Amino acid sequence: MKIWSHFHHPKAALALLRATLAILLLFHGWAKIRHGIGGIESMVSATGLPGWLAYGVYIGEVVAPLLLLVGLWVVPAALVVAGNMLVAFVLVHTSQVLQLNSSGGWMLELQAFFFVCALVVAMSHSPGK
Repeated sequence: MKIWSHFHHPKAALALLRATLAILLLFHGWAKIRHGIGGIESMVSATGLPGWLAYGVYIGEVVAPLLLLVGLWVVPAALVVAGNMLVAFVLVHTSQVLQLNSSGGWMLELQAFFFVCALVVAMSHSPGK
């Protein structure tokens, strides 16, 4: 059917994905701004790393999403988001890899979705644009 051809707007689709990823991550960043990162700092310290590394969460959940939202340094910002999700997985979620939530979904579906969306944004952004 020809009607479906009206929905083919790859650039708009990528912009929508990029903005959605940014906005949803900013909610997490805002929570860190409001309530602090003491828990993350404790987890980082428990691994033997310096606690100040926990402040990197502000880069992954505030700075990078803001860059994505305004369309600056999109590929590096998206890769920072993907890296942030990997760190979150290692620090917090490794025990949940094989768990399902109460509605039957994968316990890590949100983290996986953020990670994959960040990779898609990074892989699909045209250099120099």
